[in-house]
Amino acid sequence: MKKIGLFILVICFSFNGIAQSSSESAKTLLDEVSTKMGAYKNMSIGFTSTLVNKEAGITNDPPIRGTITLSGEKYNLNYLGNNFVFNGRKLVVINTEEKEVSITEGDLEEEDGFIYPSKLLTFYKEGYTYEMGTLKNNKGRKVQFVNLTPIDSNSDIVKVQLGIDAKTKHIYKLVQIGSNGAETTFTITKFKSNQSISENLFSFDKAKYEKLGYLID
Repeated sequence: MKKIGLFILVICFSFNGIAQSSSESAKTLLDEVSTKMGAYKNMSIGFTSTLVNKEAGITNDPPIRGTITLSGEKYNLNYLGNNFVFNGRKLVVINTEEKEVSITEGDLEEEDGFIYPSKLLTFYKEGYTYEMGTLKNNKGRKVQFVNLTPIDSNSDIVKVQLGIDAKTKHIYKLVQIGSNGAETTFTITKFKSNQSISENLFSFDKAKYEKLGYLID
């Protein structure tokens, strides 16, 4: 009995060591990616997003396309028919279809549990546990996935899979699985860094939109 008990104890310690190693490796990789991409003066990213919920019979096809330019905390995001402009203090959301503009203090809220493209470099730092996932070959590109699980058991997100280009250490794909069965996937299709961009990209010309007849809130 003692030998069996000792054997089980060794097995438990072994699995615990593997899990800890996987978690540490995942954090090291995520920190490396965040440090590398965060060091760029700016980034211009093109991406596609898809939403699939088999239970509800929902599939958006073709994928939704978007673009985002980031510089430090500032960003200009075009997504879902809206232009989101954040200057580091205020967020301006321009809805061209409704001809409306809303201005709020602070960044995009995350109360709905959704991971916005502007949060790609930082979202994992709070509220998640992580472990190394599978290494996949995507048309010659090696993509290392990291599995992230929310610490909050009541989170609307069940799991996040972050795909990282093993060569460039850039984020390539993010898969978000919701508690309602919905699976949202962001795939980066274009990436440029340290481009020559104007600071006007992160500012809002109120007079211009007033002349265009926009309702500004």
